[in-house]
Amino acid sequence: MRPRQEITDMFSTFVQLERGRFSKWLTDAKLYRNMQNHLEHSSSAFKSENFWALYWYNQWHSGFNNLARMHLLAYLQEPCYWVAAKTVAKFNFSQYMLADYFQMAIAEVETILKDFNPEKSSSLKAYAIMAMSSRLKDILRQRKEADICTNWALLRKVSKKLLSEALGEAGLSQSAIAQYRLAWTCFKELYIQNQPGGNSQLPEPNRQLWEAIANLYNHQRQSQITQTTEQRNAQTIEQWLTQTALYVRAYLFPSVKSLNAFKQNDDTTITFDLPDPSSDSLMADMIAEEDVQNRQNQISQMSGVLLKALHSLDVQSQEVLKLYYEQGLTQQQIVQQLQMSQPTVSRKLVKGRESILAALIRWSQDLNISVNSNQIKDMSLALEEWLRNQYGGTT
Repeated sequence: MRPRQEITDMFSTFVQLERGRFSKWLTDAKLYRNMQNHLEHSSSAFKSENFWALYWYNQWHSGFNNLARMHLLAYLQEPCYWVAAKTVAKFNFSQYMLADYFQMAIAEVETILKDFNPEKSSSLKAYAIMAMSSRLKDILRQRKEADICTNWALLRKVSKKLLSEALGEAGLSQSAIAQYRLAWTCFKELYIQNQPGGNSQLPEPNRQLWEAIANLYNHQRQSQITQTTEQRNAQTIEQWLTQTALYVRAYLFPSVKSLNAFKQNDDTTITFDLPDPSSDSLMADMIAEEDVQNRQNQISQMSGVLLKALHSLDVQSQEVLKLYYEQGLTQQQIVQQLQMSQPTVSRKLVKGRESILAALIRWSQDLNISVNSNQIKDMSLALEEWLRNQYGGTT
């Protein structure tokens, strides 16, 4: 992939893929004109990539600028592609290609923007790389989990909300949805609650259990379903629940269409078909608490890595960093207070930060996050912010 160099291009161009690989950048004329207009009316001091990323993020967050989301989507094309390339290299056994992973990453942009907190991270791109990589790993893990689950284990995991959405997406009427949902409730009450909690290979109910589930359904249908419905036998209930499991699988993991082509309208504005990223995460309904815990653990791990690297520095380096970030002293003031030479103070500041940054890079690479010169620059800015927060300084 040829990285974009101009600010205008960063916020107005989109990746075109051919044969599953990067082909070229396509320009959205409306976004390009809008970006040019903003650059012409801004001072030269505020033309950095990071400034405009945070500017469009704030515009998107406020909801007052309809183009802000598209500017951000254009900006995050490179992180999406980098993460997709890294994922396809790591999981080459998967049925998905680079274009498929790229589409998955693009579909996560809305979630990434919602979770991003500029008060904790000054670089949207660095955050997006880390968050997208984690999200794609979750999707693959969930895909594998769903594949190995039997129908009965899957029906045990699924929530009532997701079940109803899956049945609705399958085109069932409200009356049919109510009947399928009641059959599922009876199934859970008589069978799944008595099975081991962590078993993904739950066996099929025997004939006696199917009869009991059908009897419970027939007993509850008049009070639980508003419409008048017929009695159902065990064979029908079994067919319903088997089909329900298929509907849930199809809803959780619809077929992926590779993004190998873009559509272009008359005014050269580029559009493309994507799943709605603003909709609720599907499999997350089943393991939402686990996902939250994973993110919290990752943040905690990163903080631990930075603290360990900081505390591994020699005593003088730690003292120099403390005076610089906590008390806001200049290098010359630190020279006077610690009775060191100015080159020594400068070296300890630089080497101390480089040592902590190196630890952060190693940790990122251990998580299979691609790190290039641009990411290192963003991570360096994030580290600077972390040091200020760590010491409570204001410099």
